[in-house]
Amino acid sequence: MSGTVKKLSARELAAKAAKIKMLILDVDGVMTDGGIIFDNNANELKVFNVRDGHGIKMLQKAGIAVGIITGRESKVVARRAKDLGIKEVHQGYKVKTDALSKIYGKYGLKKDEVAFVGDDVVDIPVLIRVGLAIAVADAVAEAKSAAHHVTKNNGGRGAVREVCELILKSSGKWKAFIDGYNKA
Repeated sequence: MSGTVKKLSARELAAKAAKIKMLILDVDGVMTDGGIIFDNNANELKVFNVRDGHGIKMLQKAGIAVGIITGRESKVVARRAKDLGIKEVHQGYKVKTDALSKIYGKYGLKKDEVAFVGDDVVDIPVLIRVGLAIAVADAVAEAKSAAHHVTKNNGGRGAVREVCELILKSSGKWKAFIDGYNKA
């Protein structure tokens, strides 16, 4: 299940990233640093990186869909997804490939059109079933081995933004965003 995947050259990585039509993210350890805070009132708190969120919004504006597959069920995740306009949210999936299959079927996507970012062994079955498999810098060794690429940034610390920029730059859409901001 967790065989080592050949790491890609910069050119190969850019070619794969340019084909992406949907980015799917794990949450804990990817969109967050993996920490969960429970207060005395049974509220769950997570910290999300605002630049990661902006990267997601840029991808969406460029016509690239974003989805979430997570093993946990959390109101905080539902709220963050709603804030970011992420409509494809699959929570409570112990077998994450079940959610991935639903996404492939719903959108008619091909394997090479989907990227996934994960951090732990539960993400490996998804990592090996997408065209661009990415592990965050602080992922477990087994997830890194199953990924085509490992980010420079840790989960919850800019890794998602890094992936968003990779996809936008590889598809030739990054400059338009920068030019748009420079005109503002």
